[in-house]
Formats: sequence, C-alpha cells, structure tokens
Amino acid sequence: HLFCFLSFFLDGQAQVLLKQGQVSITRGHKTTASMDCIAEGIPDFQSAYIHWYRQVPSRALERILYIGPGAVSYNDNSNSNKYSALKKGTNICTFTISDINSNDEGTYYCAYWDF
Repeated sequence: HLFCFLSFFLDGQAQVLLKQGQVSITRGHKTTASMDCIAEGIPDFQSAYIHWYRQVPSRALERILYIGPGAVSYNDNSNSNKYSALKKGTNICTFTISDINSNDEGTYYCAYWDF
C-alpha cells in the first residue's frame, strides 16, 4: 500500500522525479513506519516544498503536511504528534508515522511544487 512513483513537468522544462522506496516499520515500545521520498531534478532541495498525502478508498485525497525550508506545516495541528517529515541531504525527504494502528491504513504519497 505504501509505494508510489510520480513524475511530472514544471513549466514544460525540467523533469522532476519523485520515487518512494521500501517502508521501514520499527516495533518496540512504540510502532513507527518511515518512508523515503527520493527527489531527482529539484535544484535547491532544502528550499523546496515537499507535500505528503494520504489516500483511503472511497475518501478524498487528504494532505497531511508539507515541509518547506526548514519547517513542517500541518493541515491539522493535532497531527503533529502522529506524523513528521525530515529532509536529508540533497534529495531525500523522510515521512514518519508514529504509534501505528488500524486507522493509519491507506496509501501515502509525496508530491512537490512551490507556492
């Protein structure tokens, strides 16, 4: 459920490629899942806006959060303890879900565009 491959064009010029890899689930005192969004073709990745969405069957696509230059913004601030995002290096954004339960089922997507 947690895999996505997305490609689109910006201004008809540069191609941006976003690839989501394997999901890592950690079991212990708390159960978390992390997934990476690997971006290709974004020149200034640390300043870019990466958005994370969740799709549940028969429901509208919902944005959970986005991460811009150094800060994470949540569509619903009550989710700030549940979801997090972190940019690493020049092209990886990691999305983490904490305290996983059955309500977290769905397909998660990363997306990119600037405001």
